[in-house]
Amino acid sequence: MAFLSTISSLVKMTLLLVLLTGQALAAETLTIVYLSREDDPVYLSKKTYTGLKLKEKKPPIAGVQAAVKESGIPGRAAGLKFELVERVLAPGERAEEVMQAQLANTRDSVFILDLPLAEIELLAASRIDDSDTIMFNIRHPADALRAEKCSPVLFHTIASTAMGTDAIAQILSARNWQNVLILASASADDRTTADAFTASAKKFGLRIVATREFINSNNPREREKNRPRLLTGDAGYDVIFLADQEGEFGRYLAYNTYLARPVIGAEGLRSSSWHWTWERNGAPQLNQRIRKFAKGNPSSEDWAGWVAVRSVVLAAIKSASVHPGDLRKTLRSDDFTVDMYKVGPGSFRAWDQQLRQPILLHTHNAVIETAPFDGFLHRFNTFDTLGYDAPEKRCNLEN
Repeated sequence: MAFLSTISSLVKMTLLLVLLTGQALAAETLTIVYLSREDDPVYLSKKTYTGLKLKEKKPPIAGVQAAVKESGIPGRAAGLKFELVERVLAPGERAEEVMQAQLANTRDSVFILDLPLAEIELLAASRIDDSDTIMFNIRHPADALRAEKCSPVLFHTIASTAMGTDAIAQILSARNWQNVLILASASADDRTTADAFTASAKKFGLRIVATREFINSNNPREREKNRPRLLTGDAGYDVIFLADQEGEFGRYLAYNTYLARPVIGAEGLRSSSWHWTWERNGAPQLNQRIRKFAKGNPSSEDWAGWVAVRSVVLAAIKSASVHPGDLRKTLRSDDFTVDMYKVGPGSFRAWDQQLRQPILLHTHNAVIETAPFDGFLHRFNTFDTLGYDAPEKRCNLEN
């Protein structure tokens, strides 16, 4: 019933837009290309020496499939047809060449990118025929993609690293947990996350009491870096922020610290675009629809794929066009919004094409809070208290 209600509301909105604009699509077809790689290392099982699988991931195509299915009826009401093409790159195939070939055969194509970060950075830098291209990053929170490596053809529906660390900093400020101990490994990813949180702490008035490096080792000569009680001693803190993408060290941290303090970041309380336990704003119905394709609980990436397709379909209906240039213009417009099944409607920032959205703060089995919090104000949109704001000039695609 919830699915039928959603479709009914979409159809009503479609018909209203057609009546208001006097436009409808003349049976045009929009091709949605889900681009992934056969040998993507992120989906390879990573086992510890005991054989445990940590942070096993699955490709997030389920959200895309669910969005395509539920958008069929409103699409037909607007005279819009579309098809989903799953293109898996073989080892050695270059994403840019595959995209060029797709655009040569089907001009009106939208690309949903499930590729390693380095490849998306190359695609953003290549500027493949800007007028005929639109791409969605549904997987990588890397701030660089919204800053020095941003692109006029690349939109982001997954929340950025800065949005996630800002959300954590907001809840700490709201709880008056002012003093933070940061633990991070020497890996580039963990250092980047630690640096992002340090910037968020400064932004929201928190105090970093120390930043300490951990290592995954059983060497007794390195015990001050590999034993949680020693690593977390000799400091006064309200909470520990952990940057640990690998997850091997972090799973032993909670209940094993020198002081009885909560752990946040990579363990304990986390920040995400989506979590399967979110219960408000119609989320259980959306989870149910995605589960039919995912055969499991939806991830943030599943949700990001779903909202990317939903945004494109709404933009096509609103603009009465399936041309990527028109879709990009509509998505960036001030009056475009998309229902995200989270608090408030979402919209895309004109300066870096990041989807504005609330961030869910959750444990492994419950959503505890949503950010932004009351009291953190913005002159235009409170969602812009999360992540890079326009005055920071990290990326400027507005001109």
